[in-house]
Amino acid sequence: MTKQLFLRFLFTAIVFTLGMILIWACLNTWLSGTIWNGMTLSKSALTVEYCEFNHTEKFFHQSMNTYSNLAYFFFGVFVLQIAQYDFKNKEKSAQNRLEKFPLLSVLMGCCFVYLSFGSAFFHASLTYLGQRVDMNGTYSISIVLLSIAWYHLLYKIDFSENTKKLWIGGIVAIIVAFLPISLIISSSKLLPAMILLLLISIIIHYIQFRKEKSFILAILGFILMFFAVKIRTLDVQKINCDPHSFYQGHAVWHLLTAMSSFCSYAFFRFSKIQSL
Repeated sequence: MTKQLFLRFLFTAIVFTLGMILIWACLNTWLSGTIWNGMTLSKSALTVEYCEFNHTEKFFHQSMNTYSNLAYFFFGVFVLQIAQYDFKNKEKSAQNRLEKFPLLSVLMGCCFVYLSFGSAFFHASLTYLGQRVDMNGTYSISIVLLSIAWYHLLYKIDFSENTKKLWIGGIVAIIVAFLPISLIISSSKLLPAMILLLLISIIIHYIQFRKEKSFILAILGFILMFFAVKIRTLDVQKINCDPHSFYQGHAVWHLLTAMSSFCSYAFFRFSKIQSL
């Protein structure tokens, strides 16, 4: 993929994201918070988990925490364009393992978009249903990244097209299964375990193919995640908290985790950072 094409994908993702900002702004102007009346409140709303003030009269109860989810939307559009490109060039012999499996990139892009709308739904409504969808979207990205990593660790196995479709079906089934699983196992245990597994997988794959893979992308994903967790923790603990400020720690968490997830994806999709 040339830099020119990469920049074109970047521009398209920006345009789509700006369009979505406009749509969300209109909805937040035209609709009121009464639309969420009758829905069960989340535990997060009852305990005032995040710093941002809860404007119950507005459609977006937490505006900054809602709009910031468009970071996931941006990367979702970007990855879906990469997937489309890979489908068109599927027969090229120079492609790496992920390029030859564009359905995985499609699923990755869809999960970014899913989390964008799911987390926005939660922070806009602060409902129990929104919280469940938000967490499932978070798990979906982790699950797909792990599946990409393990697919690469099995590099000696040449997957047939039917096997690839079964692989995708299995991932989707696991994502759906995490709806009840997330109610049984605390996210404070499950999510860190998944992140650790991803880190181990990336380290193994980098050791195997260090000449082909970017160390910068490998480490950047986890540096961003480290800072994201720190900032989210400060937000939950209400340290340096201003409920009415444009700066909200949880909104920054959205931005950093979106960037972190894309870096982990890019580590597998691109052979070297210079090839972007």
